[in-house]
Order: sequence, then structure tokens, then C-alpha cells
Amino acid sequence: MPETLKDKVLKTLIRSQHLKQKDIDEAVALQKSKGISLDKALIEKGLVSEKDLLVLLVRELNIPFINLGKYKIDPSLKEIIPERVARQYRIIPLSSLENSVTVALSDPLNVFAIDDLKNITGKEIEAVMSTSEEIAKALDEYYGEPKAASVADISKDIEAGEFEIVSEQEHGLDTDNVVDESERAPIIRMVNLIIKEALRQRASDIHMEPASEGMRVRYRIDGVLQDILEIPKENQNAIIVRLKIMSRLDITCIHLPQDGRFKLRIVSREVDFRVSILPTTFGQKVVMRILDKANLSAGLEGLGFTEEPLKIMQEAVKKPFGMILVTGPTGSGKSTTLYSVLNVLNTVDKNIVTVEDPVEYLVDGLTQIHTRPEIGLTFAEGLRAILRQSPDVVMVGEIRDNETADVAIKASLTGQLVLSTLHTNDAAGALTRLVDMGVEPFLVASSLILVSAQRLCRKICEQCKQPLEIPKDVLGRLDYKFKAGTVFYHGKGCEACRQTGYRGRMGIVEVLDIDDTVREMLLNGKSSDDIKRYAQKEKGMATLWEDAMEKCVSGETTLEEVLRVTTSE
Repeated sequence: MPETLKDKVLKTLIRSQHLKQKDIDEAVALQKSKGISLDKALIEKGLVSEKDLLVLLVRELNIPFINLGKYKIDPSLKEIIPERVARQYRIIPLSSLENSVTVALSDPLNVFAIDDLKNITGKEIEAVMSTSEEIAKALDEYYGEPKAASVADISKDIEAGEFEIVSEQEHGLDTDNVVDESERAPIIRMVNLIIKEALRQRASDIHMEPASEGMRVRYRIDGVLQDILEIPKENQNAIIVRLKIMSRLDITCIHLPQDGRFKLRIVSREVDFRVSILPTTFGQKVVMRILDKANLSAGLEGLGFTEEPLKIMQEAVKKPFGMILVTGPTGSGKSTTLYSVLNVLNTVDKNIVTVEDPVEYLVDGLTQIHTRPEIGLTFAEGLRAILRQSPDVVMVGEIRDNETADVAIKASLTGQLVLSTLHTNDAAGALTRLVDMGVEPFLVASSLILVSAQRLCRKICEQCKQPLEIPKDVLGRLDYKFKAGTVFYHGKGCEACRQTGYRGRMGIVEVLDIDDTVREMLLNGKSSDDIKRYAQKEKGMATLWEDAMEKCVSGETTLEEVLRVTTSE
């Protein structure tokens, strides 16, 4: 195996008598236990200073200093090293030859990332040094002012002490004095580290599950739970108390479920966390949902809508009144789709109100209501109250019963654009589901303008993607016409995807445009299967299965994943 730059640096440290092998082993152990970079571990243990590292790299590894202000950078280099990578590693690409790329960086031990850059570019990396000020200036001049980073991007810059709790009722609230000074620092660091690692790994949820001998921490990554670590039993209660304090919950209540939320200011942005606490046999279980508003800025294209479904959806949201439904099982991305639509509609000339259980994303410009059924504030009652507030757009988190369906549909017929979700297997099923709930067919036919069914499908990891041969007899059993020479892919598993072969998710969508023929079929009592067949044959609607298979044969996902999330019909 070729020697990495990290190996060279460590050997040079030993050779120059800065460190002994024992020192490096201790630093590596600290790095793994705290989840920090190796250079910070070396400095934290007092084994080496930043100045020592700088001198070492410049003198002994022959990494030269340059003045970035004197360089004119070729814009075409952005294609080799995109902005996300450049900001992540704080580097500037300077030149590119056939087999190598020269980059400037500011942090001496950022050269440890060169192995990653080599994999990204497919070329050898030549490093030069520049000051952090020049690098920061060059990044903004070269790539433009930094855009709002996703949680996954900014988490790489988080250290345990860089979290700041933002109370929703009272900013700057000092809650730390609730926990004894001698205990709180290690516990706070542990909680922060768990959150930081979840953000780094792009988790959607953090599960903290008590057992007889400790607490298991799992992350839901790309829809699948994965084991992360075990917390000693003696730290379990302190961690729960810390999370309750952050969420403004009652720390003395241990026998009843509690729900809360908190914000963390991380670097330059705020991230929302929704917290659910449940008493169990071995203690209180915590599930935290991470709500990344960066997902909303990706737009419908970023959610998996291809050209034709996207066009239909864009036309539908322009209409001044009517109802748009998004259907699918729990965890299929329905709320994200609705919020992406609201993001488009959220302009100064519109009054947009939502009623949800609970409120998912906190968005400026929207009036958002959390239902409280225990005091009578149900979806239906909340919607009735909203309609007295002269709304232009209303979003109802979910249509669960006849009363909510009736009020929502009548609202869509009296001048409001209504968005909501429903649990059905496909788009056409939403029409008959509303009728089954007791809504008159003529009201359903008059109000609905579009139904979008969706699922979430894992994407193949680009770092370990490779062709996969699938037996012809397997393909022959599938209801899909494959083109000659179709190549299938899968991920063999690597460190980037935690050996799963998948990294990231995308939407699988089925969009039904409600036209006069569909309305007539509904009024005549036709089944959802009849409506679906018409939409496929006459309107060219791609079903969930067809959309998923298109993304499979294009190399975005695997056949196994398609079969997991949907079924051939």
C-alpha cells in the first residue's frame, strides 16, 4: 500500500524528535475518543504547537509558502474542485496538469485531507501554503460569497465547544447552572459530540435507547438505523437531563412522555432539533429529529422530480385555489415536498398559514400553528380559525379524518390554495380514499388539482460505485422493458458510505394531474385502478415503479433498492 502524506508527516515528527511513537499512539487514541482531527489531538495533548507543525511542514517536507494575491486563478479549475470541497478543506486550486493538481491551503495539517482530494480529483495533489486570511479572501473572490451550507457541510467545522443553544422563547437563557459544574462539562461535550457526529454523517434522526447495561446510540442514515456507540449506564441520566434542559422540558418528570425542541447555532446558522422522550423499562428513550432547512432550498428538482412531473407540479402551484395532495407512507418525504412548495410560494404578497402536528421546519414568512387536541385545537378547528385570517395559502399537516377533509376541501373551493398529505399507496388512491372518508365525490372532483405520490430511495455511493451483472432470468420476471446493453450498478461499500454502498436519498414520484376526464371517472364511481390506467395510457403518467426503474437503469440507484421501496404492478 502506498505511503500516505499522513504517514510521512508522522514519520518526520518522530525522525525530527518532536514526537515518539508512544506520543502519536496516545494522540490517535484521543482523536478517536473525541472525534477530533489528529492535528488538534496533537496540540491538545501539548505534544506539538501549531508553529512547530508549520515549521516542520515548510522546512522538512518542502511545502512552500505563496502569496495568493499574486495569482490569477483559472475559473475552469472549479470543475475539478467544486466550491463545496474547496470550502470544506479550505483550499484554493491553483493549476492543473494532466496528472496533478496544485492547491493552496492555510491549515498546516489540512494536508491530511490531500488523500481525500486525490480520490475526488483522480490526480496527484501538490500542496503549497498560504495564510488563512488569504485563503478566506480567495475563496470568496473565486467562488463568490459563501452560500448557506447544508448541515452535513458545516458540521465538519464544529468543535465540541462551538454549539450555542438558542431558546425559542428567550434568547441567551443560561440553563447550564442547573447541572453541577463538576459534572456538566464532560456531559455537555458528550452530547455535543453525539450531535456533531450525527450532522457529519447526514443523519435524519438520533436514537438514544436505554438497556440493562448502558445506552445505545443509533443514527438513522438514509432511512436506515445504524449502531454508533454505547454510553455507560452511569452517564445515562445526566445525558437525558442535559437534553431536557436544552429542550426546555421538565427534568423531574420521568414517567410520562414529553415532546420538545431546541435550536443550536452552529457556526453561522441555526439548526432545529425535535425531541421525543419516552419512559421505558430501563429508563427514558430519546429520539431527536434533525430538521435541516437546507433541504428546502434544493427545490423540487433536488427532491427527485424529473422534467415532466416537475412541470406539472410547477403549473399546479401557480393556481390561486384548489387542493394539492402529497401521499405516501411515514418517512417518505411528504413534509419536505410540501415545505419546498411553500418555499416557492413564500413571497411578501401572500398570507401563508400552516397547521401541523408537530411543526416541522420553522420558516420565516409563514404563520405556523401546532395542534393541541387535548384543549380542542385539532386540525379541523385550527383550519376553521385560519380561514378567518384571510389566508392565500393553507398547509394542513395531514388529513386524518372526515372533518378535516371536509373543511380543507371547502376551503380550497372558496379561494384558498390548500396543501396537505394523505396515506395512500399511489396517487389515484387519494381520490377514492377521500370518498371512503365520507367526502362527497363531487367535492373531491371539484377541489383536487394534483396528487403526488412518493417514496424515498437510497442513492448509490459515488465513491464505490461499480457495475453489477444481474441474471437475465431475474430481469425477465420484472414488469419493465429493458434496453439492450443496459448496465446496472451497485456500491461495493467503502468508508464514505459506512460500507452500505449507499450515500444520500432521492425521491421516487408519481404525479397525477386532475383533468376533466379524471373528475368524470370519479363521479361515475370508477376505481383508483381505472383512473391510474387512464393516466398511464392517455396522459403518459410515470408510476412509482416506472420512475424508480428509470433511476435504476440510469445508474442512480440499485435494483435491490427499487424492489425495497416499491413493487411492480
